[in-house]
Amino acid sequence: MVDHPVLVASSRRPFHHLLGLTGLSNLADGVLQVGVPLLAVTMTRSPALVSLLSAAATLPWLLLAMHAGVLVDRHDRVRILGVATAARTLVLAAGVGTAVAGVLTVPVVLALLLVLGVAEVFADSAAAALVPAVVPRDQLAAANGRLLGVQQVANAFLGAPLAGVLVGVGSAAVLGLPAALLGIATLLALRGLRGVTAGAVPRRRPPTSMRTELAEGVAFLWRHRVLRPLVLTGTVLNFASAGYFAVFVLWVVGPGSAVGLDAALYGPLAAALAVGALVGAAVADRLRRWVGELRLITSVWLLGTVLLVVPVVVPHVAAIAVTFALVGGTTMVGNVVGQTMRQRLVPDGLRGRVAGVSRTLSFGSIPVGAALGGVVGEALGLPAVFLGAVGLSLVLVVWLARTVPGRAVDDEAGTRPEGSADARDATADTAAGPAADAAADPALAPAG
Repeated sequence: MVDHPVLVASSRRPFHHLLGLTGLSNLADGVLQVGVPLLAVTMTRSPALVSLLSAAATLPWLLLAMHAGVLVDRHDRVRILGVATAARTLVLAAGVGTAVAGVLTVPVVLALLLVLGVAEVFADSAAAALVPAVVPRDQLAAANGRLLGVQQVANAFLGAPLAGVLVGVGSAAVLGLPAALLGIATLLALRGLRGVTAGAVPRRRPPTSMRTELAEGVAFLWRHRVLRPLVLTGTVLNFASAGYFAVFVLWVVGPGSAVGLDAALYGPLAAALAVGALVGAAVADRLRRWVGELRLITSVWLLGTVLLVVPVVVPHVAAIAVTFALVGGTTMVGNVVGQTMRQRLVPDGLRGRVAGVSRTLSFGSIPVGAALGGVVGEALGLPAVFLGAVGLSLVLVVWLARTVPGRAVDDEAGTRPEGSADARDATADTAAGPAADAAADPALAPAG
């Protein structure tokens, strides 16, 4: 990958430690996201039970994201990140113990994923809020491209294929390697990022109740004429894609599936997402400047949604691999642009709470969508889940494009992305700057 100026400008150790921590954590996540569903299909072929794995892992976002946002705004973000990552390490170590003892069952896996999800809410909330503290404001897009690119490489390109190998070794290996990776990530958080929070969290006014602080975050989100529809659209996209991918492994893996793929090859297939994501991360900032933020987000969301029809109508490995690469690219572009807008435009003192409210809606819809995908799959078959998810997503993306004009994004902030299409239009019309939160990152990945 061609070196980017952000590494020169942010050569200070904190950014590199955050980058390393991101890579290790997401390598662990990649192993778990592919490895756990593959273990599950050896225990059951029920779409409802398999879909519950996604629901258990993501339910904490619905229950705790807003409260995590308040705590991230109140307290030391590095300490929260370190403690939460350490907690994930201990939970996985306990899972290894159950595997060695021969008592690792679907209910045990569900319980492990639920506790892991709780810790992940706090870890991810703290990590996202730390980025503006280690990167200059004018390089946020480039830094986010690097961070999200590393996430995808570690998660899908490395973690997914590795999961297929570890499944052959045994369930203890599937849980044990992520535990070791997260243990190293804990050290990076507590030692490498020490002192960063002092520059990231401003002095606050006298303490207020959690309810009052939550209300401030909700009010900021609700009043924002661009942020609100973006969050609503992202929520529905996450809901739909969670249902889609919660049962996707049943469509691809095993002799009774439409594709008939061997379980060991599912990881390499999923790695096609990372290949596309790498390209998306490399071009996201350039596309943002050229196309304009809102126009780019709606375009990539629309394209990524339409592409999800391909595995249904052409259930072949080659077609799915190409589709995954394209979906990975479109998803990464949307994620980079959206995360950059939120970090740049939401005040630092509100950043945790606004992200918490947004994630409560958008990530909180994932367990609901995953569970519903399993129910629909049991009742109507897997194609009904896939096509229903695509149809619902298309409706919301079209609604977003018609509801929020591109210039409204600029009007919210009073500035324009330099060199963007909207900025070029400004020579003829009066306008000003980009939107605040691109909502959630659509969960367009084959996670269990």
